[in-house]
Amino acid sequence: MKLIIHGGFFSESNTSLDVKVAKQNALKNIVVDSYEYLKTHTALETVVYAVALLEDNELFNAGLGSQIQSDGKIRMSASLMDGSTKKFSGVINIQNIKNPILLSEMLMQEDDRVLGAEGANKYAAEKNIPFYNPELPQRRVEYEAKLKSKGLGTVGCVALDENGKIAAATSTGGKGFELVGRISDSATTAGNYANNYAGVSCTGVGEDIVSASLATKIVTRITDGFSIEKAFEKTFFEMKEYDGFAGAIAIDKDGNLYHQDSHPYMVWASCDEGIVECFQ
Repeated sequence: MKLIIHGGFFSESNTSLDVKVAKQNALKNIVVDSYEYLKTHTALETVVYAVALLEDNELFNAGLGSQIQSDGKIRMSASLMDGSTKKFSGVINIQNIKNPILLSEMLMQEDDRVLGAEGANKYAAEKNIPFYNPELPQRRVEYEAKLKSKGLGTVGCVALDENGKIAAATSTGGKGFELVGRISDSATTAGNYANNYAGVSCTGVGEDIVSASLATKIVTRITDGFSIEKAFEKTFFEMKEYDGFAGAIAIDKDGNLYHQDSHPYMVWASCDEGIVECFQ
């Protein structure tokens, strides 16, 4: 059993040491909790569990504390992929719920598995998902002062369970101040992808990740025989042409964990047979 999570990017230039330590502690706690969960649950169930914990933590830009868009509203996106069935589900630009990843999990059972905006909101209401305002006071202060952030906040998880099944889940609160209707990579196969060979979850600038088809390309290369390291190396090298800003985490079918970012640095934590590692 293997598990790796990420919490977006961390910039030491505008984030205090206290926040860095808080993120380290939060990621360590969540990865340990989720690994215990994995012992009695499938990879698919576990990535949902882990990402929901990340969505509930105000240190990360997903769920609670999501960024505010240019019109003053919060819209969130999330997706889920089961490597064994190849099913992908997700919600795009959904509003006023606590955990977009849980709604993505519900959609896994539907014929129409990716819903956006009004359709996603309507589906949530039909499923009696409670109204929830994910806005933090600090986000409103940032918005009103127009302190535009770099928009690198996303959370994700990839898990390999004891039966060799792989799943990936990703959730985001957006980049902040984006145009209404903008779609991030998080609810697409560019940002979240898994099959029987590997699973990948991405973070960074959504447009750069989509341009690279990052998650899909890495997994495809592993499927075609690349090692996980070589798949990352080649795919990230291709992003240099346009200075792509991205990070990714992955696990392959042999249990190899890997992470890489194009610009320092993505925050992450992993648990491998009980041994925990975390970004420094």
